Amino acid sequence: MLELEHGFRVADVHTRLDPDEEAVAVRGRQVSPERLEREMHQAGVERAAASPGRTPADEGYLRANNAVARLSVDRPLLAFARLGGPRSVHRVVGPLVNPIVRPKSHHTTAGDVEQYAYDDRYHGFTLDPAHDGLPTESVVDQLAAVGDPVLVHAGADCPPDAVADTLLDRGFPVVLTSFGGYPLQEELMTSALEMLDAYDDLYLDTAYVPDRDILEQGLLEHPDRILFGSGAPSVHPNVGVMGVLTLDVPEDSMRRVFTKNPARVVPGLLPDL
Repeated sequence: MLELEHGFRVADVHTRLDPDEEAVAVRGRQVSPERLEREMHQAGVERAAASPGRTPADEGYLRANNAVARLSVDRPLLAFARLGGPRSVHRVVGPLVNPIVRPKSHHTTAGDVEQYAYDDRYHGFTLDPAHDGLPTESVVDQLAAVGDPVLVHAGADCPPDAVADTLLDRGFPVVLTSFGGYPLQEELMTSALEMLDAYDDLYLDTAYVPDRDILEQGLLEHPDRILFGSGAPSVHPNVGVMGVLTLDVPEDSMRRVFTKNPARVVPGLLPDL
């Protein structure tokens, strides 16, 4: 694929790195760190946040997180630690109604979050509540104490209002993937955009959002809250970058979504700004 020439410094908040054959078998697409780095270069992406893909439900992410952190060394990748928990997103209806749930051995603990946070190999956290479950309150409290950004896979199985009930207004930046509406749920995307007025620490990434109207609305109405995310390797970074480049928005808006906003939320992405 040809390299894009666009003149922007691009930082990507949303990529996946499958560190071994088992992870690939679960996710179904193998992309080596070298290939991911090559595809980033083709798209003009200088640095990207990388999280492990899904593991089996009873395995947890300690080994996968360590592998991604190891593979990110000396590459333009920033490791995000993926977390899991015992709470089901479908039962989140308020603190007085949630049942008491007990974490299992493979679920993330508050101590795990503390260790990840003070290990300089990690720059943030990733949650996929629909697949991995929501963490316990003690884990969320530790995320608040740490203050690092949390990328949350939101969409039809984890709508923005469920994220609001459990993770927002806790003192750490929350980035909803795909405008909160994967796959192509425009109503959820609109809901997430409206939530930006109510939550100062909420951000949206652009991964898997092909609707130009909704992207333009986000960039024009909330220029400081939209972050570029490619969704690589499921989507080639070129596709994500072109999706922004073809929008009818001012050049400054593109510079914000590609560079300024991601670097502000995840400082390590472009540390020399």
